[in-house]
Amino acid sequence: MNIFEDFFRDLDTQWRWPVDVKIRLRLIGSAALMLQTGYERGTKDSDVLETANLTDEIKGGLLSVAGEGSELFKPHRLYLEIVARWIPFLPQERVWHPLAGLNADLRRFEIEVLDVVDVVVSKFKRAHADDMADVAAMIDREIVPHARLVERFRSAVDVYSGDARAYDLPRYVAALHRAERDYFGVPETEIELPEWI
Repeated sequence: MNIFEDFFRDLDTQWRWPVDVKIRLRLIGSAALMLQTGYERGTKDSDVLETANLTDEIKGGLLSVAGEGSELFKPHRLYLEIVARWIPFLPQERVWHPLAGLNADLRRFEIEVLDVVDVVVSKFKRAHADDMADVAAMIDREIVPHARLVERFRSAVDVYSGDARAYDLPRYVAALHRAERDYFGVPETEIELPEWI
């Protein structure tokens, strides 16, 4: 049994909300990888991408019930974090997959996970040891086609190129190049960046 599935089943049981409509939670980061691939590594947080349906009231309720230090954290050693939409390094049009099996068990939530390739793209922003270990693991499992990764990476670059975040893009490109060299064993792809960087 996946540790995240247990966590979300317990959240579903403990959630008290007056509206009888399922709340969609969109998961990014390593939780999305683990829920789709059977991949496992130690982690404590489950990142939920902030979306329009997550009102301040819902976000507050989620963090109260399942945030760091909550009662739900104690048995599972997991907690929810709400990530603002503008923070992750992601393509303009994200690819989401509903978790049909888990969702069938849930009465109050609908869980969607970010596509594996898009998660890998997002990992190049921080590129810490855990992030690059996640990238390597997905490439080793042969579920991240190189051409698709480059395509999605370029889309994310386009999103960031129009504002101050563009100054960080050379770091993300360096992380992509490291993955290409070390994990794919292919030459580095030329990524066009704005001339003013």
